[in-house]
Amino acid sequence: MSPLLLYRRMIGLVGPTYIVVAFLGRLPMAMNQLGVLLLVSTETGRYSAGGMAAGAVATSSAVAAPVAGALTDRIGQRPVVLVQSLVASVGIMALVVLATADAALPLIVAVAGLTGLFMPPVGAMARVRWRHIAQPTGSGQVRLVDTAFSYEGAADEAAYVIGPALVGGIAAVVHPGGALIVASMLLAVFGGWFALHSTATPAHARPAGASKRMQMITPELVILAVANLLIGMVFGATQTGTTVLATEQGNPGHAGLVYALLAVGSVVAGLSVAALPARFGYADRILTFAAALAVLAIPLMLADSLGELTPVMVVLGFAIAPYMISVVMQARQLIPLSRAGMAMTLLGGAAGIGYAIGSGAAGRLADAGGHRAAFAVTLTACVTAFVLACLARRRLSAANAEA
Repeated sequence: MSPLLLYRRMIGLVGPTYIVVAFLGRLPMAMNQLGVLLLVSTETGRYSAGGMAAGAVATSSAVAAPVAGALTDRIGQRPVVLVQSLVASVGIMALVVLATADAALPLIVAVAGLTGLFMPPVGAMARVRWRHIAQPTGSGQVRLVDTAFSYEGAADEAAYVIGPALVGGIAAVVHPGGALIVASMLLAVFGGWFALHSTATPAHARPAGASKRMQMITPELVILAVANLLIGMVFGATQTGTTVLATEQGNPGHAGLVYALLAVGSVVAGLSVAALPARFGYADRILTFAAALAVLAIPLMLADSLGELTPVMVVLGFAIAPYMISVVMQARQLIPLSRAGMAMTLLGGAAGIGYAIGSGAAGRLADAGGHRAAFAVTLTACVTAFVLACLARRRLSAANAEA
């Protein structure tokens, strides 16, 4: 079956409304970090204050996501995601009120951290749902879930382009607080709608006598979490390097646009993953796309202008989504359905932590060595991802054979 027919079948199972709701429900997470950074920096006049608040959001989201995922495995998505959406929506509004009222920075950071704890990982939850949705499709289930995962990877990439673009546009025309108010409303409406949608998966009790392997974080899942942490480092370091280069050239406002080009190739390639043959195993895909990342990141070190960086960003993007999608497909293959929520949110949280590590390391190195030093972090993360894939390939392939 062609990828186009697979995508049509996928949409036919849930309806186009669900696709729209799930996409808009994940936009607030893509908007939140940048929105908090701009709001707090603008109101306090200190970038360090904005960085502290945004960091609190990112860190608490990454830490809390696997906990929320494990909870959905026990009691289902509907109550967990609904509470998360409503509480986080209120938290975002509270941040706007506190920041514009000149509240004390420790209070702002505390509320930012609390808000992050309740941000619903809609993308991860949507992936879990597809395993339930596709169950009645019989022999075509694996291919259909792979297609859905390809779409979800591309949707995440698109959200993380559109979200920051919305924040930047609203902040420029109105005020950074206006962008966060929009994020709060989207979260309350579409996050809540996503939670209450008929596709919301029920809890699945672990089968009696479940093995120890099924009840703990396995070595394979740790490998995949590290793989996602490394791709998060790629995002953080690349965004920092792009910003540094744009600032060096006197065009800091162009950094977001150039960085967004990374997602252009990524979205296209992500949607194309559905066309890969089944005989091209997930462990081999991870190794192949990790090798592509390592090679395609090298030109970053040679770019001396935004014009030179532009095609490099587009081409590098073609390896990013296929790598990320292959990692989550591998996790889906190895993790039982009763632990899918925990696994998918753990992978998402690892990417968030990697983003913070990559951004922080690149920023410190850029202070001394400029944009090349920042991009060196990107290249290092890509090469490390390739080394990890080489070392883990045999173990992951053996685990696939046992699954």
